[in-house]
Amino acid sequence: MTTNREKQLKTLGSRKFSTMMMLPTLITMVIMTVYPMISTILYSFTNFRLLKKNTQFVGFQNYANLLSNEYFQSAILVTVKFTVLSVIFEMLLGFLFALYVDSLKSKKVQTVMRIFLLLPYLLPAVTVALSWRMMLSANYGIVNQWLTDLHLPVYNWFSDIHTAFGMLVVIDIWQNSPFVFLLLYASLQSVPKDQYKAAKMDGAGRLSTLWYITIPNLKTSLALCALLRTIDSFRIFDKVNLLTGGGPANSTTTITQYIYNYGIKSLKFGLGSAGALIMTVIVLVLSSLYIKNALKTKGI
Repeated sequence: MTTNREKQLKTLGSRKFSTMMMLPTLITMVIMTVYPMISTILYSFTNFRLLKKNTQFVGFQNYANLLSNEYFQSAILVTVKFTVLSVIFEMLLGFLFALYVDSLKSKKVQTVMRIFLLLPYLLPAVTVALSWRMMLSANYGIVNQWLTDLHLPVYNWFSDIHTAFGMLVVIDIWQNSPFVFLLLYASLQSVPKDQYKAAKMDGAGRLSTLWYITIPNLKTSLALCALLRTIDSFRIFDKVNLLTGGGPANSTTTITQYIYNYGIKSLKFGLGSAGALIMTVIVLVLSSLYIKNALKTKGI
């Protein structure tokens, strides 16, 4: 029989083993997350430039310059507008897709539809951006060729101030609506079927069932989808950088694109760090609002 001393030694040995196994991951997280975060905070209070030797402490000057800059203010408005439009339509389309696929009686058809709907989300953002740039090209794009065949006006989609922003929203909705569909479809599987049977016996219609049974059961999932999509949409960069570069006339310049254009490309890392922290604060505020509303719905 093992004594208490032996049990304690075994427990201590297992703890040491667990710690040693976790140590590489913890070190990697510190190097890849904690160190860059602390460096960003410190740089935001300096005039640090990559090729400049004398770095000076400037306090909140970078923040003041950004918040008083009309182009940065415009970038904030563009980002908020993009996020609101993208999230609303992605939530709506994802929810409708989830309801439709869940209503299909054939499991095989459901499987085919799931695969078909998830394809855009599985593609890398760079691939999506380049594919849409080819299709919407003013010279050889298939979309303009179709419009020409139909005797409709053609556009230079990403260079026209009236269409560039709208196309970015459309592309983002096309790629990320499947993410909302996937989460909501999985949540629909957990809705108690007895509630639907009871509603049917009481003579409830489809809209009543949707409003009083489906949506209340999906409130947490809907809030989670909205939160995740808001965070992801707010920090969009790849599509904007590849398709418009922030133009024309800064009509598609988001916060991340502004930081890249006027901070990173200009080697003004102090200014860029301040912009990144401002964006982080805005995202945290929006996230806290979502979480607060989600807790209220649960009565916490």
